[in-house]
Amino acid sequence: MASPSKRRKKSSPVTSQQSRNLDFFFGKQRQAAAQPKAVFDGASEGLTDEEYARKLAEQWAKEDETRGSNAGGPSNTTVTGVKKRKLSSSKATEISGMEQQQQQQLSATGGEVGYGQKAREIPPSLPPLVGTGKQAVLSVPPTPKKTAAVLLDAASESDILIEEMPFDTDPLQFDPDIYGSLVAKWPNGKAPYGLLTRAFVLVNSTRSRIRIVDTLVNLIRTLIRLDPDSLLDAVWLTTNDIGPSYETNELGLGGSIISKALTKTSGITPAALKKLYNKHGDPGDVAFEAKVKQRVLIMKKPTPLIANCPAIKNVYATITKIALTSGKGSQESKQRHVERLLVDAKGEEIRYLTRTLIQHLRIGAVKTTMLIALSRAFLLSAPDDAGWKCPEIPEDKEGRQEAFSKAEEVLKRCFARRPNYNDIVPAMVRGGIGVLQAECGMAIHVPLKPMLGSITRDLAEMLVKLQGRAFSCEFKYDGQRAQIHCDSDGKVSIFSRHLELMTSKYPDLVELVPKIRGDEVQSFIMEGEVVAIDSQTGNIQPFQTLAGREKKNVEFGSISVHVCLFAFDLMYLNGDELLSKPFRERRELMKSMFVEIPRRFIWVKSLDATSADVDLVREFFRSSLEARCEGIMVKVLDNSNASQTLSPEEEEESMKEERAPVSKGKGKGKGKSKENEKEDGGKNEKEKGGRRKALLATYEPDKRLESWLKVKKDYDSAADTLDLVPIAAWHGSGRKSKWWSPILLAVRNPDTGTFEAVCKCMSGFTDKYYAEMKEFYNDDESEENNINTSKNKKAYYETSLRPAVWFEPKEVWEIAFADITLSPTYSAAMGLVNEERGLSLRFPRFLRKRSDKSIEEASTPQFLADLYVKQEQGGKKKADIPEGEADGDDVDADDSQEELEVAEAGV
Repeated sequence: MASPSKRRKKSSPVTSQQSRNLDFFFGKQRQAAAQPKAVFDGASEGLTDEEYARKLAEQWAKEDETRGSNAGGPSNTTVTGVKKRKLSSSKATEISGMEQQQQQQLSATGGEVGYGQKAREIPPSLPPLVGTGKQAVLSVPPTPKKTAAVLLDAASESDILIEEMPFDTDPLQFDPDIYGSLVAKWPNGKAPYGLLTRAFVLVNSTRSRIRIVDTLVNLIRTLIRLDPDSLLDAVWLTTNDIGPSYETNELGLGGSIISKALTKTSGITPAALKKLYNKHGDPGDVAFEAKVKQRVLIMKKPTPLIANCPAIKNVYATITKIALTSGKGSQESKQRHVERLLVDAKGEEIRYLTRTLIQHLRIGAVKTTMLIALSRAFLLSAPDDAGWKCPEIPEDKEGRQEAFSKAEEVLKRCFARRPNYNDIVPAMVRGGIGVLQAECGMAIHVPLKPMLGSITRDLAEMLVKLQGRAFSCEFKYDGQRAQIHCDSDGKVSIFSRHLELMTSKYPDLVELVPKIRGDEVQSFIMEGEVVAIDSQTGNIQPFQTLAGREKKNVEFGSISVHVCLFAFDLMYLNGDELLSKPFRERRELMKSMFVEIPRRFIWVKSLDATSADVDLVREFFRSSLEARCEGIMVKVLDNSNASQTLSPEEEEESMKEERAPVSKGKGKGKGKSKENEKEDGGKNEKEKGGRRKALLATYEPDKRLESWLKVKKDYDSAADTLDLVPIAAWHGSGRKSKWWSPILLAVRNPDTGTFEAVCKCMSGFTDKYYAEMKEFYNDDESEENNINTSKNKKAYYETSLRPAVWFEPKEVWEIAFADITLSPTYSAAMGLVNEERGLSLRFPRFLRKRSDKSIEEASTPQFLADLYVKQEQGGKKKADIPEGEADGDDVDADDSQEELEVAEAGV
């Protein structure tokens, strides 16, 4: 019986074929060898960027016409239509108006301006290009109107001037007004994305915090003077976000979308793109190499489309559209937006645009830096016709620094209460720093950043810190911290500790909150802990039970995990802020104005005491552990206006703190500015002369103060914990050969955005968790959805070790350890306590995955250094420790010697 292939051959029509002898095959090889090798597909070979862009535009036009003719298209793909996340009316109107302006420009220039929904309408016949590179012009007859050649020359001249702008100079020596002539050269008078890119390049080229701040200050001042309408969009793009954290800002761009867009817009083959990624590891660097350097082999110098020099507003509007796009066909629509951005970008714009699309800009300019830069910029510059003037800046250094510090404190204070640049930046444009406190206070349904507590090693240390003060001890429940907002209409919003909206996760609380209000309560903001409980007995359930609840869109009738809200603070009531009131008064208002509902809404269990009530506090702490709590929170009840004299024991402790090593401010992550020291809550608690600063009982958003102290069951001299991020792993051996072991862990440097390796961990994992970890961090190359591992080291990972696989930074693990040691192998906190060695952990042990924390909340090098200093002050002396143990490696009883040797070798 004939095989299937033979049956198909018989049934196929007979065609004349060339006789394939040896000469035929060798001839093909010689012909292939004679042709130059190229890494590009045939779609772009021999075309300039200008010609290739126009070819893509024609293709997109046909695709758009086809999509428009179909009745069923992707839903939620336009800014003005129905969408998953609603924009403010002013923002939607702004984007809609911008699209109309783009279409008007389209009809005037014969091409599309910006990134609207309509296709690019390129005329069927275009005049040829004359010249090459930035001087290339279109050979069109002169007309009285502004010609395309003039526009292109103006764009080229603008590019050259922007590339030479000295943003990194002293702001007092920088004058943005001398660049006023650039506005006439910008399309529609809007600042180009290249202006933002120029600042990114300068910021990314230095580790000096002063120079980074100066660069951002000068960038912001330039936009204030030349294009204030683009300032807000530039701020969002610089902070690597597109909106406040309590809105849905996920772009939903997978690696495949960006890879396909790169292959289509640059002409590079997927195989060559993969080689570039293996070489660089950073998507931005890969895009830059693919789009700029590789195409130079067969193409002329890139020339941007005349009508499509990407403006800051257009880039931000397009990225916003990507985030809003959902429904059927959304992935194709997102890819088209990405392609159009990449086509219009040039040079360094491509690198930072790609990093923005993956939401990892990695320029070392964190949100705190942006607040400092904004405050200083608005002290030095004001928009034209703004109706307000900048204050006089003192000429002496001390006076100038004092003026800067006051402005920074005002802005940081307002941002902690209303963390939304959409409110703050327009207010500053209208009236400067002076209007912030009046216009940008607390508001219902806008979360404020929570106040944080400092760590104490044990009850004894806590009692010493609060000696002579009245305080309240509260159960520290093992649940999820929640901020509850309710307005006069009964609308409820619930936010997490990192300001994510989780109202849809707790429909039972949404239904409950209006019922707890007393007769005189109209609107309020309350804080509490959401804890899983047994609805029948009221017993507290472990956090893992709460973690098993669905994350969003929970149906009220399908709730299987019941929760109770344990309220502990009231920050806003009937339109009045309560933050400046002492904790005792806020708590009394909460208990008198709201009604408890058993097993659903109750107050946290508390005990009021002083440092003399040692036995009572100890018994209360023990009862919290018996109730399945993590420990206790201790809060100062009343403001203390007078400084208190230290006892002899406190005096000795103060002397130890004065002798503690401090950062010298050199190298990476070393040293803190005065502003950051203030943000850390004033760790230098003691004043000269044996006097102590007063601890306030007010609520201080976004600050970690010692008026709130945490005492947890594992906060003792040998059981500190750290929240670390797994970044890499080795293959296990012996019984663990099918899993990852050990795991490389890191702290996160919030100043640079880098992850600094601190130890390898192979203890505390169950077999079940090993299997789950292997499934989550799957390195099987055949898996198309494998997005959590890579063979290449991330550019923002700081370690000299060479693991078998690198992880994407996606989880936070709580790690216990014996003590902290100096290490020649690990770079964590290098320079904070020792100029040549970092810090590592001895005998690290996995406790649990912190699903309630994002990677931005992982432990920092400074926190690690502080624990090390406390350890040394406690008199802990390390004996002679083997090098491997000192570097933080430990061995389970089940781990073989071979596995330890592999971990030590780092191969």
